[in-house]
Amino acid sequence: MREPLLLDFFQALPDRRQEDSPREIAQRIRRGLNRFKKAVEARYSQATLERLLVAPDAEIRQAAVLALGLIGNFDVNALLAARLHDEDPTVRELCADALWSIWFRADTQENNMELQRLMQLRVKPDTALVVLAGYDALIRRSARFAEAYNQRAIVFFRLRDYAKSVADCEKTLRINPFHFGAASGLAQSFMKQKRLRAALRAYRRANRINPNLDGVQQMIESLERMLGEKG
Repeated sequence: MREPLLLDFFQALPDRRQEDSPREIAQRIRRGLNRFKKAVEARYSQATLERLLVAPDAEIRQAAVLALGLIGNFDVNALLAARLHDEDPTVRELCADALWSIWFRADTQENNMELQRLMQLRVKPDTALVVLAGYDALIRRSARFAEAYNQRAIVFFRLRDYAKSVADCEKTLRINPFHFGAASGLAQSFMKQKRLRAALRAYRRANRINPNLDGVQQMIESLERMLGEKG
């Protein structure tokens, strides 16, 4: 059986060279990803890439995940989330990055760009109200943009308004139940509120969605010991 052309595109991506500086590596990878994206867009539909997510060959799954992260839309959210449990660690790693990319561009181009602008603003006591007003306006325009709620939750967390951070994380998860970032953020807010059992439930939820999150399994085990609960 002939290997898909997608694999050729994937294998043509540049490798890191020891003699390159970090800047040169970033530039080479960026150029390679741009070529990969254009080649995929010219040859593949999202539906075809979705079918390749379950290919027997791990490298084909890697290529499909990377491609969907670059060109896929929110419709592939659940299928990609399933690959967070793939047997291949590279597939799992690429999948987490792909999901974040899709979440950031899950709305209109205008709203996606506004989200990026707001995320670049520094959150300080003298700028917090302006930043929050920007997120409020974005959410009024697009009440189903899950990542807008998640990013506002991060702002509230930094401002130590943990109740509002919890509310926004929960809203994010109602819209996007595969958002492991919001589940982890929810757990961290509960920890700040000393709501340890709620934090444990949230960490377990994050771990069920994405068992590859740094430190989450350790937090679960620590809270289980502290609370006298078994996993």
